[in-house]
Amino acid sequence: MTIAAKLTGKLVSFEGIDGAGKSTHIAFVQQQLEKRGKKVIITREPGGTPLGETLRSLLLQEKMHVETEALLMFAARREHIAQLIQPALEQGVWVITDRFSDASFAYQGGGRKLAIDKLNVLEQWVHPDLQPDLTLLFDVPIAVARARLDATRTLDKFEQENADFFQDTRNEYLRRADEFSQRFRILDSTLSIAEIQAQLVVLIDQLCQTSE
Repeated sequence: MTIAAKLTGKLVSFEGIDGAGKSTHIAFVQQQLEKRGKKVIITREPGGTPLGETLRSLLLQEKMHVETEALLMFAARREHIAQLIQPALEQGVWVITDRFSDASFAYQGGGRKLAIDKLNVLEQWVHPDLQPDLTLLFDVPIAVARARLDATRTLDKFEQENADFFQDTRNEYLRRADEFSQRFRILDSTLSIAEIQAQLVVLIDQLCQTSE
């Protein structure tokens, strides 16, 4: 299956551990792209489709074997790509997704210790020719991320994990960013919103220029 040759839109993924603050900036990036004449849709993982949202509720709440968790994540992703992401990209629409496969490597691989080789197989099966054009990794120390989580709501099963889990998850994100430095951009999420958004404007301009 060859996907990349058909696509005229761009895929932008937002990544980071829980509490990194990435969700704060998604609407801003959408606005910046629309100001530049791009048609944009926002989606998320797990989720993005009716089936994906059903799987999301299971994945975020139910305890399960790590391999089951990884398989369900990639099952939701396959549906997400087939039903939403690929059709949008083929129509020239830019897609912003709150998490993509890097999250599986970080959470199931880094945090849960599932063998990276197994995740590589799933990634090659589910989307061998599709990767984000830009991955924005919002990086933050674990203590800061934990302090940001809203204590007034019920935390999902990932958010309830301990600091060691999130440190391992963060480390895997950073390893991925180093391995795939051509598409990753790391943002210091301890900076002010204004400082981060100034960096985002530059990155969006650069990506738009490459698409012209």
